[in-house]
Amino acid sequence: MKTKFICVFGGVYSSLGKGVTASSIARILKELKQKVSMIKLEPYLNVNPGLMSPYQHGEVYVTYDKGETDLDLGSYERIGGITISKDNYITSGSVYQEIITKERAGEYHGKTVQVVPHVTGKFKERIYNVVKKETPDFCIIEIGGTVGDMESLAITEALCEIKKDVGREHFLPILCSPLISLGGTTGELKTKPTQHAYKDLCNLGIQAEMLVLRSEESITDDVIEKMALHCHIPSDYVFENKTLSNVYFVPGELYRQNIHKAIFKYFGIILNKNANLNNWNDYINKIKKIKNIVTIALVGKYMELHDAYASVIEALKLAGWENNVNVKIKWIQSDPISAKNAKKIFNDVNGIIVPGGFGGRGTDGILESIRFARENKVPYLGICYGMQLATIEFARNVLGYKDANTTEINPKTKHIMFDYIDGRMRLGEEKCIINDTKTLAYKLYKNNVILQRHRHRWEFNNKYLLDFKKHDFIISAHSNDSNKTAEMAELKNHPFFFGCQFHPEFSSHPRKSDGAFLGLISAAIKNKGK
Repeated sequence: MKTKFICVFGGVYSSLGKGVTASSIARILKELKQKVSMIKLEPYLNVNPGLMSPYQHGEVYVTYDKGETDLDLGSYERIGGITISKDNYITSGSVYQEIITKERAGEYHGKTVQVVPHVTGKFKERIYNVVKKETPDFCIIEIGGTVGDMESLAITEALCEIKKDVGREHFLPILCSPLISLGGTTGELKTKPTQHAYKDLCNLGIQAEMLVLRSEESITDDVIEKMALHCHIPSDYVFENKTLSNVYFVPGELYRQNIHKAIFKYFGIILNKNANLNNWNDYINKIKKIKNIVTIALVGKYMELHDAYASVIEALKLAGWENNVNVKIKWIQSDPISAKNAKKIFNDVNGIIVPGGFGGRGTDGILESIRFARENKVPYLGICYGMQLATIEFARNVLGYKDANTTEINPKTKHIMFDYIDGRMRLGEEKCIINDTKTLAYKLYKNNVILQRHRHRWEFNNKYLLDFKKHDFIISAHSNDSNKTAEMAELKNHPFFFGCQFHPEFSSHPRKSDGAFLGLISAAIKNKGK
């Protein structure tokens, strides 16, 4: 097997930025003309995060091929520049589910089913299947959780077996771990927790060959030398991941420290002298020079955990940079919003966005937000749930259907705007057909057929198409099937009032933002200039 494996572990505690580190290494390698694949191994026993609360797990990131995955895979695609398949996301729950299903069907022929070799073997099988399918030069594997967690022991053992299969010269373990400052007068960075994390990983059969040290402040050379000494690795294999103001700066910072040279040296690969990070750095330098700001109100139901809207946040930033502005997000919990306080709440914003969501809680406030945007000519973007509620607000306050609703919220409503039509969830990438070249939809996407990622069950009731059209609210795109599901909606005679049933945040990447976000930010800039 020619593929080189890079395994990224986390030490001491979670939320260290393993995903950003792994994605940054991927971006560097890709800019150096290497073919890169990325895999996330998740220890938890949920099959996937599709049924998990946003408060537990943050957003559910949707892959092009109908995968419901961890938000880290969004970093893989945006920062790493890698297109991720559902096969590249492997949870312990999905592995155990497959094994138990096979055992119940008698496929183990009466043998005892055990963690070793069956669970570890299944993890290996899935990893090798990805490598065989994608044939990358490098396969970067991020291990969820923290070194020593009980639930990740089988994953670590499987990686030990891969190391044995391919040989040490094809297997690079990297430990991401923090240096902790206790404050006080000395400001000393404590290295002992990371030393113990290194030893814990050694005790599990894997010796980290490289360190990426997370810190809130710069790391001195003597600390690097100390970590190299205690972890038995060369000092030029120890890297700093200081907290930066922007995660897109991380690839350039690691590149500046020559992490790419250390990786190529470890694997005995000669670096192409003509390959560099210049294109990425040009993009980053452009971002650093941007001074102008627009303010976008993000109205939602899960404001306590911003990770619930991780891809929406990044899509707003990326579209802002393409429009030469920084986007300031005003976080607004929907529950308290009313007709009486909407003007005060939205007085200082240049645009409003309502992202995806489920359930009835907080919808009255969202409806008032949409009404304010429509009546006051404030640029508005409604994504999935935000489009559904935009049609409901219009049906109630313009068409006069006071009980208009979705059956998700009120199954007994007489005027059903959105219904659970065919008992399925539309998931993953599907074609959208834009009906007319004179629409805002066509102006945003400049094509009659586009691919977008979906995650929804309720669909617009086409019975009301003409009612909306008579009042200049049109369905400007539909699905490429017999259902003709509404995909985009827009209001004429408004600076920017646009809704989409799909999730454009999953199609937004550096230097290639989705049209819906570009349109919102462009309209917000004009609104600010009034």
